[in-house]
Amino acid sequence: MGKVVMYSSVSVDGFVADENDQPGPLFDWLVSGDVPLDESGALKVSQASFDYTRPYWDRIGVTIAGRRVFDLTDGWDGKPPSGIDHVVVVSHRPMPEGWDPKAPFHFVDGVEAAVAKAQELAGDRIVEVAAGDVGGQVLAAGLVDEVRMDVVPVVFGSGKRYFGSVQAQHLLEDPDVVIQGNRVLHLRYRVRH
Repeated sequence: MGKVVMYSSVSVDGFVADENDQPGPLFDWLVSGDVPLDESGALKVSQASFDYTRPYWDRIGVTIAGRRVFDLTDGWDGKPPSGIDHVVVVSHRPMPEGWDPKAPFHFVDGVEAAVAKAQELAGDRIVEVAAGDVGGQVLAAGLVDEVRMDVVPVVFGSGKRYFGSVQAQHLLEDPDVVIQGNRVLHLRYRVRH
């Protein structure tokens, strides 16, 4: 089975969005370079960020996200983001009315069910868990293998926390990747189990 990786861009003070669910400058690093990150040409990063991010993105098979992110993005119009094959949505509500049941989105109730479904769909590819409340719940359940952060030099002061509302202490290994890009510091930690 593929690794379960919790991931997001994050402010220096640990937020993935402001109080209004807006990412502000957290994604500026994705347009601050001259190396195209995808076929669209809209995302351009530094060479260091490309060398770190592109191989990771290419290994992601499934993303797990919460219903709030799904709703905020309008379900990515039924197409998983960044070329990912499937999205597993953690929700206590059914799929939205009128939603195409053939779209590669799977609605499950609870993080354990989400990880099981995602691993089934991903095979040996990476299962990415969006940071925030759902990511924090997956970490608290002991199901995260690795934490990746793209730390952006901004202080939000308040907002949506990277680890959500997790109240328990979790030990991570020392970072095994530390890469500086334009307007971002890429960090990778393995989770101690």
